Amino acid sequence: MFEIPLAAAGVSVVAPAPVPGPSLAVSALSALSASSGAVLVGGISFGAHLAAEWAVANPSRCAGLVLALPAWHGAPGSAPAALSAAHSAARVRALGVSGSLAESSLPEWLSAELSRAWSGYGGALAESLELAAERPAPSLAELATLEVPVGIAACVDDPIHPASVAAEWAAALPCARVGTTRLSIMGADPEALGRAAVLAWLRAAGLA
Repeated sequence: MFEIPLAAAGVSVVAPAPVPGPSLAVSALSALSASSGAVLVGGISFGAHLAAEWAVANPSRCAGLVLALPAWHGAPGSAPAALSAAHSAARVRALGVSGSLAESSLPEWLSAELSRAWSGYGGALAESLELAAERPAPSLAELATLEVPVGIAACVDDPIHPASVAAEWAAALPCARVGTTRLSIMGADPEALGRAAVLAWLRAAGLA
């Protein structure tokens, strides 16, 4: 989703494979720490939380953030994405991936994207979803410590990742911009979300 928009901005993407299960978050943070030099970090939903978490812990190593669909800040509480992930975990345990998606009312393109993304988690998918549902995101106070340019993308018609959360993140961050699109657009143009995030980052960095 980010690869082509970032390539257009002259940035190459390295995407470590996830390590499903209880080590999902720790392994992702470790992969970032193993990189050399200053890093432009990105992620979607839970991945956006982890990218920002790493940036807060490694401010001198982070050159900027390209984020999409942050779902909460601080403790997840009753955030729609946390409740959705916990529900999905329970349905995956009961019905498997295909059965869980078959009973959902998701648009066809989103169901296909989840099927593709979830297939790499194997038998650890439910545990991975539960971990994502329970892990705190950076607090607004922690986000306020980040001085790097940040681009955030939100979908204005996404009830699971409310655009209001992206706006709250951007208001807390010292140098952030928000770009928006719609889920209905992403069905026809899968790169729309990535373009919105990258353009927001370029604007935050004063490059667009």
